[in-house]
Amino acid sequence: MSTRHILLGLLATGPSHGYDLKRRHDERFPKARPLAYGQVYTTLQRLVRDGLAEVDGTDSDGGPERTTYRTTDEGTRELARWAGEVTPPAPFVANEIFAKVVVAILSGGDPDGYLSAQRTAHMRRMRELTAVKAAEGADLASVLSADYALNHLDADLRWMNTTAARLTTLTAEVDAT
Repeated sequence: MSTRHILLGLLATGPSHGYDLKRRHDERFPKARPLAYGQVYTTLQRLVRDGLAEVDGTDSDGGPERTTYRTTDEGTRELARWAGEVTPPAPFVANEIFAKVVVAILSGGDPDGYLSAQRTAHMRRMRELTAVKAAEGADLASVLSADYALNHLDADLRWMNTTAARLTTLTAEVDAT
């Protein structure tokens, strides 16, 4: 996820200060990793440096001084370009699970036992996400985020089952090299 583009998208609705941008990010992307305030302000400084945003003003409103930012025309064009750009599917995904299976084979470990334990962990997470979706009053953003994660976990499970079925062949290939 591109933090700079997400912040540009949030700024597209109108001028905001960093605190509001962080709060709106966490509301709009509830299951994403929350942004740290430092990351918000560092990204805003870079957007200003790159001409994609500019300072709109400062206010204190009875509290600490806050700088308000707004997108520039160049920022609007950059956001439109990014949002319309198709994300290329990765030809191969770096897969930590696969790496651990190979390392288990290389080190005389138990790759089948590892895959079994990993499947159990995936199933537990899938139950948690299903509960998120089924929760009374679940907002659509949470449901869609859970759906996305569930589909990825399901793909991982199918891959683990296929790998477990091919473990003898994989072990022979790894041992032969």
